[in-house]
Order: sequence, then C-alpha cells, then structure tokens
Amino acid sequence: MTEQKIVRPTPVSGFPEWLPEVRMVEQHWLDPIRAGFESYGFCSIETPSVESLDVLTSKGETSQEVYALRRLQEDPRDGSDARLGLHFDLTVPFARYVAQHFNELVFPFKRYQIQRVWRGERPQEGRFREFTQCDIDVINVDRVPLHFDAEIPRVIHGVMSELDLPAWTLNVNNRKVLEGFYRGIGAEDPLEVIRAVDKLDKIGAEGVRDLLATKVGLSGRQADACMELAGLRGTGPSIVEDIAGLGVRSDLLSQGLDELAFVMDSLGDLPAGSVVANLSIARGLDYYTGSVYEGKFTEWPDFGAICSGGRYENLAGAFIRRSLPGVGMSIGVTRIFSKLLAEGLLPTGPSCPTDVLMVLPEDRARAAGAAQCAARLRGRGLNVELYHQPDKVAKQVRYAARKGIAYVWFPPLSDDRGHEVKNLATGEQTVADPETWRIG
Repeated sequence: MTEQKIVRPTPVSGFPEWLPEVRMVEQHWLDPIRAGFESYGFCSIETPSVESLDVLTSKGETSQEVYALRRLQEDPRDGSDARLGLHFDLTVPFARYVAQHFNELVFPFKRYQIQRVWRGERPQEGRFREFTQCDIDVINVDRVPLHFDAEIPRVIHGVMSELDLPAWTLNVNNRKVLEGFYRGIGAEDPLEVIRAVDKLDKIGAEGVRDLLATKVGLSGRQADACMELAGLRGTGPSIVEDIAGLGVRSDLLSQGLDELAFVMDSLGDLPAGSVVANLSIARGLDYYTGSVYEGKFTEWPDFGAICSGGRYENLAGAFIRRSLPGVGMSIGVTRIFSKLLAEGLLPTGPSCPTDVLMVLPEDRARAAGAAQCAARLRGRGLNVELYHQPDKVAKQVRYAARKGIAYVWFPPLSDDRGHEVKNLATGEQTVADPETWRIG
C-alpha cells in the first residue's frame, strides 16, 4: 500500500479566513448593511464570480491584476475557458448585467451586491487577494439625476454608522473639477495627472511632484498648481470659492464645481466634520467621470480606503448601444474587519450561534425525550444543539462553556425531576417549561 502523502496545512497569502467567533461577527455586520441598503429601495442581485476577460477589460486596460481561469486538465485544443477571469470589482459585472437584462429592468435601477472579489495584489495590511465588497449603484438611461450623487454617500454613511466603527471621514471630490483644472493650466494629458495625484497617500507630496515632472511632463509652475489644488479641504459648499481663488478657469471646471457644491450642501446635515471635500481624492479607476468618494479612518490616515466609489458616465456602453450612466459606492468589509481585528477593537463572542445546549441522557428513552425537547425549542425560534453522545453531564457542561453557549438544558434525568436550565454566566439553575421558557 502506498503511504499517503501529508500536505502541510498552510494558509494562502492574501486569502483571509476567520475562526468561527470572528466569522459570526462578520455575518452580523452584513445584516444592518443589507437593511440600510434596502431602506433606500436598493434591491439585491448576484452576478457570477467569473466574467469573460473581454468584459473585465471593456473600459480599456484595468489597473487591477485579474486572475484568469484555466482548467487543470484542459485540452490545449479547446480554448473555451481561455478567456475567463475572476471579477476584480462588482461595478463592471453590474454594467454587463444591466446591459444583458436591459428590457426587463425598471430604471433608474437601484441595486446592491454583497459578494467576494479577487485581485492579484501583493498582500499587505488592508490589501487582500480575495475579499468581500458591499456595493450600491444607481444606473439609468441617458442621465442619472444629480440627486443620487448625494443619496449614495448618505446611504453609505448611515450604514457604516450602524457598525459602530472608530472615527472615520468621508472624503468627496469631483473628477470634472480635477480634469477641468488640469486642462485650465495647460496639462496635455489630464488623466495622467489624475493618476499621479491619486498616489499622494502612497508616495507623498514630493513623490507626486516628481511624477508630474518626469512622467507627465508638467512644468514646475503647473506642478505647483496641481499640488496647491490637492491641498484644499472644506466641509461645506464654500470649498468652491477656495478652488476658484486659485485663478484657473474652464467650462468643465465650472460644471464640476457646481456638482461638488450640490453634494456638499446636500450632505450638510450629517455630523460636523464627517464629510469633507478633499481635492486630493481622485480614485485610480479611469471609468469615474464626476463625483468620487473615499472613506478613511481618522486614527490611521495611511490605511487604505474603507469605502469608495463615484459616478461613471457610460460604463455599460461597451455592451449595449444605449447611454447608461451610473453612480455607486462600495464598502470594503474585509479591509475594515481585518484592521479592527488587528487593533484588538473587534469584540467577539461565542464560537457558535447556539443558544442552548441540550444535555443527552445516557438512558435511551430519556435521550429520545431530549431530542424531542430540542425540537420543540427550535420550533419556538431558539438555536439548540443536542449533545452528540451520552457522556457524563459535567463533560457536556464543559463543552458548552468552551463554545460560549450561554444555557445548558437538562431534560428530566429521573422520574422525580422536571426540565431545568442552567445559566452558565451566573451559575443559576432553575426549573423550566419547554413551551414558555425564554432567554434572559
């Protein structure tokens, strides 16, 4: 007999997995996120994890490393799977979905998606190769009302406030402001300037200034103007006056300033300082064309964005001969979750969802009664685990304690005893009726 090879169980870098007590917290996070999205009328959809590479690169070369799929035993003569890849975000698949189901949807179409995505990034703090995103988007035919540029960040702000996170700030900008400003100072390739400025958090002001000079080809005066714009911050519509004060003019800049002022004014009732117009925010993906958003933890400014998004004018245009602009945002649940876990700020509870452990008597007849009692309690909405073998009662109680189960139920263990429940937190053991007993 051939000896079985033992494969060492090592984790794959960039693919997080949680212990049960941590996974339970993650699952509980998703409930208020779903509820918050649905409270504004967003409906749930799910798209396949796999898209054609033509779809994933439909807006030109993506800045993300796409995982392509290949069958281990594929026939080299069969190229049917050669052009498939795992989606790197949920927005591009959503655009494909809308184009495919165009005649069946009601517009404006408001959807949310909570799914995993994959990117071939170098794993580091806050960056994973597999992670969960929670997206909301509005897409419409020909024109998306500016109303949604303010509603989308409001929804995200409300949802994330329900998660009781450490202090964070929602930064808002507008790509038309950036592109219009860069055109106004004579930059030949505004998109290259945007890509350079978007690296400000990663390489600092001097690094960006160097990129603007060496890669983009801006003069010192032009680079100074770009850095001056990137340094502006504001918590209200007055930010428009600060930008105008830089003395640059263009029609696109004026349009972007009007849109930015509208968004900041619309969000003015949110807690002071929680929404900031930040002119350094650009977002690296080229499909953004108007409002852009990026949420950051206040205490950890160098940590990556915890939510982000923006407006795109015609992302679905590659799939259908209709103009389908949209606006959306995404919450990086895995990134937030991992940071709080690393900082010891993620309160965890029991390692299972069980409310009650049902003791299993050694006597077969009484064991059947225990199973029936467990079924009655489940029928009343409780999560009940029936112990798996007739061990000593003390061992069964220790099992419940190790798993963090709050209550142990003792079915009648003799003719002169009834049902009893023990609260493991207090040690109190009381008589209980399976038809009326409640937690607490």
